[in-house]
Amino acid sequence: MDRLDAMRLFVRVIDRRSFTAAAADLGIPRSTATEAIRRLERDLGSRLLERTTRHVAPTPDGEAYYRRCLPILADVDEAEGALRGGEPAGVLRIDAHGALTRAFLLPHLPQFLEAYPQISLQIGQGDRLVDLVREGVDCVIRAGEPNDSGLIMRRLSDIPEQTCASPQYIERHGVPASVDDLDGHQMIGFVSSRTGRVMPMEFRTGEGIREVTLPCRVTANEAETAHHLARMGYGLIQAPRYRFRKDLAKGKLVEVLPDHPPPPLPLAVYYPQNRQLSPRVRVFLDWIVAVFDVANL
Repeated sequence: MDRLDAMRLFVRVIDRRSFTAAAADLGIPRSTATEAIRRLERDLGSRLLERTTRHVAPTPDGEAYYRRCLPILADVDEAEGALRGGEPAGVLRIDAHGALTRAFLLPHLPQFLEAYPQISLQIGQGDRLVDLVREGVDCVIRAGEPNDSGLIMRRLSDIPEQTCASPQYIERHGVPASVDDLDGHQMIGFVSSRTGRVMPMEFRTGEGIREVTLPCRVTANEAETAHHLARMGYGLIQAPRYRFRKDLAKGKLVEVLPDHPPPPLPLAVYYPQNRQLSPRVRVFLDWIVAVFDVANL
């Protein structure tokens, strides 16, 4: 393994906090990765990593070397890309909510893959804000405000939300005429992946945003399950409008309190701030911004 490959491996080990994961990412045996890092440390005359049975972390020298490696490897990638005619290439790892992926990304995906045939895409799906660096993810698309200052945000859109319930629920509990008329109603409890607590409902009123927490017999921490519980009649639910479109058209759900909708959710794509963007990430960011510029939210 030459010095450049050893640098790539070292950066991957730091990013993934794991020899096993870094070796798998690069398609080499773990033993090869371990020996290459030992050789790199020997050649540099410095210990770069602290190793335990469960954790790998950089030493102070390792952290300094890591930060020097990042711009060097980015420059090499750009130089090689220019020799290939500037065509972005490689594996692009993204993470986005499943419903959002199916509604907006997948319909436009053929055009992206056709425009960039050298890019392979790995799509992870979930509600939590992943640790991009440690989990080897290039960028993540999320709704709401992040609490990670180590990320750069590129705003995509604001997602309108609405409040809905099933006809069966409305038949049992009636239609609330106002936010003050919610006594006696129930909601589908949605547990936040960030706080571990049930999120209150929010309504826009003349006095501002009003939070209301209603009793909930059933809670869930996954959006599709909460949506299904609402269709079953277990309570009111708030979610992005695009998620309810088909159910509203088929009469499986009805809108409640349309004059007091929840505030829209800011949608953005995030990526680590301590890296130069690779060409494949850069073109994906431009593409996803264009997708949501024309999206029917």
